[in-house]
Amino acid sequence: MRRRDREIRSRAEIDAIIRAAEVCRLAFARDNEAYVVPLSFGFDGRALYFHSAPSGRKLEFIAANPRVCFELEAEVELRRHDEDPCAWSFNYASVVGYGTVGELTSASEKARGLDEIMRHYSGRGWAIPDSQLAATRVWRVEIESVTGKRSPSPDATWAPPP
Repeated sequence: MRRRDREIRSRAEIDAIIRAAEVCRLAFARDNEAYVVPLSFGFDGRALYFHSAPSGRKLEFIAANPRVCFELEAEVELRRHDEDPCAWSFNYASVVGYGTVGELTSASEKARGLDEIMRHYSGRGWAIPDSQLAATRVWRVEIESVTGKRSPSPDATWAPPP
């Protein structure tokens, strides 16, 4: 990381940013072609979870190469400057990581993955109907490495949510 003064070294702080994020961008690659998609997601402290339709471009990329890169951000705020266009910037806390995607195939694994997604957005557990489990593919991204970065305003102190 070029700007070491913005690096987040605490895994607990990185996890807090992931938990505060609303969208996960997942990047795939195959045959010298990149593909990035924004996803709803769940996070259990070790892995990210997402769901998909039974087929599609994302699944073609996973079949060709299960290695992925992901990005999430929180506390994003535009910093404006009335007189200097070069002074405009953003406050943010971001996470970039790498991992490997694997499909969850048993009903219990799929239910747990979908529950992690719902828990992320609702703060509570859910019973997933069997009909939805059968119609949905569920995926787990095993996190292999992750880094964090923060760019707060000079007068702001960012703290992870409780």
